[in-house]
Amino acid sequence: MAWEMVVGLEVHAQLLTDTKIFCGCSARFGAEPNSQVCPVCMGLPGALPVLNRKVVEYTLKVALATHCRVAPFSRFARKNYFYPDLPKGYQISQYELPILEHGWLEVTGADGGAKRIGITRIHMEEDAGKLLHPETPGADYSLVDLNRACVPLIEIVSEPDIRSPKEAAEYVRRLREILVYLGVCDGNMNEGSLRVDANVSVRPKGETRLGTRTEIKNLNSFKFLEQALAYEAERQIDLLETGGEVVQETRLFDTQKGITLSMRSKEEAHDYRYFPDPDLPPVVIDPAWIERVQADLPELPDDKRRRFQDEHGLPAQDADLLCQSRDLADYFEAAVRLHHNPKAVANWIMGYVLRELNKEGAPPITEAPVTPEHLAGMLDLVRKGEISTNIAKTVFDEMWATGKPPEVVVEEKGLRQITDTSAIEALVDEVLARNPKEVEAYRAGKTKLLGFFVGQVMRATKGKADPQAVNRLVREKLGAGP
Repeated sequence: MAWEMVVGLEVHAQLLTDTKIFCGCSARFGAEPNSQVCPVCMGLPGALPVLNRKVVEYTLKVALATHCRVAPFSRFARKNYFYPDLPKGYQISQYELPILEHGWLEVTGADGGAKRIGITRIHMEEDAGKLLHPETPGADYSLVDLNRACVPLIEIVSEPDIRSPKEAAEYVRRLREILVYLGVCDGNMNEGSLRVDANVSVRPKGETRLGTRTEIKNLNSFKFLEQALAYEAERQIDLLETGGEVVQETRLFDTQKGITLSMRSKEEAHDYRYFPDPDLPPVVIDPAWIERVQADLPELPDDKRRRFQDEHGLPAQDADLLCQSRDLADYFEAAVRLHHNPKAVANWIMGYVLRELNKEGAPPITEAPVTPEHLAGMLDLVRKGEISTNIAKTVFDEMWATGKPPEVVVEEKGLRQITDTSAIEALVDEVLARNPKEVEAYRAGKTKLLGFFVGQVMRATKGKADPQAVNRLVREKLGAGP
């Protein structure tokens, strides 16, 4: 029997506000445990939450970038459950009246064409704290860090429109890209800024009813997302083909073994006993606010990709790579404004700048020692014939090591290209005189020796001779014409 995977994703994104969603404590990552807490985020009796306006504004940006409908009236609810790092015994979230609904994102489908993945809802909520497990041998306790309690999140819930692990990973990549472009989330999956829960089921191909689903919690990389979905689908198919039954449950992905493991039975909405939070008023959105947010939106990744192809004449693959990061795209355009050859700039960024950054652990391009101005200046020297393309590689390496501008590197290292025809001609005569047998063989028909003679001249000048002039003069001296 042929089977079909059905996947819906819940993506939790931490918003980049300075303070938490319902109090004034810092939301900064990496502080000492329990150093960023107050009575509100600790859940102490009598403490009252106050909504952070910036959280709503960031959520509206996401709405406009994902084609969601903004609810003019939404409200917070209490989601009741026990967990050691949830100090109130409930999480403030949104339930029956979320702030955003009915959006979509576009990915590449199995047929290579565009496919829309629906977004059911996006709602605001607070994060829980974090459990720390001592590594002391024999320790039978855990410690609670409440720094993350009350940190602002949005939960982005997709429709069950995804049909493969590859589609799922692309959807999350596109979503992460948008959130980072908007400046509302740093997208750091290692630090928990972006986490994915996946609802997975299988059904016979052609069937319209959904199968029993399982939920895989807390996937924090694209690789693990794809691996977990592939394993879970195969596990469910094996169960059904051998007469077993898929049980609705929550599972975890063991990254070492590459398998999913049962964690607990899956809760339904009624298990959480949702009810409106009595301490928070409804959220009412003024249409004028949406208009102000719309006016402040940056150019989004897909729009930028299309513009890079249309305006700069880049191939789709180049545009896709350069637009994966807003800073990378800005770096490219800053260099193009100074050196008006977009393809040359793109080639050097993709082939050299990104290579060096990857060697250093992929820091942001804003930390690259070669600035857009330096890169454009170096390419201008190539265009003017002052350095060759090969010498440019040496100049680039020196700029990366020292941060010096290209003109300084060229002068200090004596790398300016030799364009004096008489000087080059003298060197060509010298090389031909030293290699009479090769000259005779060339004139007898072994024309591949041309590269040998050119190489000898270039070696004598340490690569600084104009290669075109060398080629022309060697041909003339050997009687092969200009």
